[in-house]
Amino acid sequence: MKAAFPYLNLQRGVSLSPYIRSFNQTIPPYQDLARFPRKEKRSIQMGDVKVKGSVEAEDAQAGEDIWNYVFGYVKMAVVKCAIELGIADAIQNQGGPMTLSELSTALGCEPWRLYRLMRFLAHYKVFREEPISQDSIGYALTPLSRRLVRHGEKSMAAFILLESSPAMLAPWHGLSARVLESGNSPFEAANGKDVWSYAEANPDHSKLIDEAMACDARVAVPAIIEGCPEVFDGLGSLVDVGGGNGTALTMLVKAFPRIRGINFDLPHVVAVAPKFDGIENVGGDMFELVPKADAAFFMWVLHDWDDEECIKTLKKCKEAIPQDKGKVIIVDAVLEENRDDKLEFVRLMLDMVMMAHTNKGKERTLKEWSYVLEEAGFTRFNVKPINAVQSVIEAYP
Repeated sequence: MKAAFPYLNLQRGVSLSPYIRSFNQTIPPYQDLARFPRKEKRSIQMGDVKVKGSVEAEDAQAGEDIWNYVFGYVKMAVVKCAIELGIADAIQNQGGPMTLSELSTALGCEPWRLYRLMRFLAHYKVFREEPISQDSIGYALTPLSRRLVRHGEKSMAAFILLESSPAMLAPWHGLSARVLESGNSPFEAANGKDVWSYAEANPDHSKLIDEAMACDARVAVPAIIEGCPEVFDGLGSLVDVGGGNGTALTMLVKAFPRIRGINFDLPHVVAVAPKFDGIENVGGDMFELVPKADAAFFMWVLHDWDDEECIKTLKKCKEAIPQDKGKVIIVDAVLEENRDDKLEFVRLMLDMVMMAHTNKGKERTLKEWSYVLEEAGFTRFNVKPINAVQSVIEAYP
């Protein structure tokens, strides 16, 4: 007010109304503020500060994130080490937290090295530090480390051991060559055979594949049974194509006892598959013939193959099921259906796994699934999401 009214001298009892009216007349309307270049410049500068702050924040975040790529392999390697040592199993068997001394004695480990390992794992909340007494700290299981118990209900130990095995890690060094060229898969380039021939020639690796798929089955099948049990209504028989050691089919037959199961896979796979009441193990080639049943079931199988190969085996399935009431049930990932889904990153990772480990396999979008099913002669299909990486696709002749 001093600039507008240089001679104003406020005294007790003096009314301000005349001065306020005069002051208001000196202030331009709001829309005329653009005529004041200094204020406009200041506004632009404030915008610049915001943009600059955002760029600096992104750059700072990138400075942190890049280390995840520099040392990204460390988490997998350390968790693999924990599985091989049996840390989660030891704590599970103890029935409660274990001190470093107890753990090192039980596992036969050098205490200082084990401490460093546990410090890393506790930092990432794989295990939890808990006070046992006033002077000692113990290590306890968390929901994450329970999944590292070898024979736990939700164990993913075998899956981690498979993906971190030398045969499965070596192909990643050839991924760039795979992107540049259209030759052999990185797996074949690294191991001399495709993944299926390698498994047939290496029984231990074949067993690890089956155990890894069983890990997923113990997660996905309950999600199917809980999320869409109607998929199995009216079925008297079910052939699990590429069923491995029969874990998924066993769980389905237990949930739906009226179903007679056929576990169908390569001869060397079913030769060592456990026997279970109500399930017949049958060896063969899904590209040549699929055993007859009311429905054919695929779980994490078709993503291993290209469109032409999928169409070929789906046609064999179409021949094997009743044309009036038969169907094919596919449990596989559907990309880009829900990008806000917390598991979408897993599906995208799986697509990279397919590129590294198979000749022509891939994860598919809904449009790509539609093409494959239509070309195989199926007239309609529906997709049902479940609480898992995969969705359930029902296809009808």
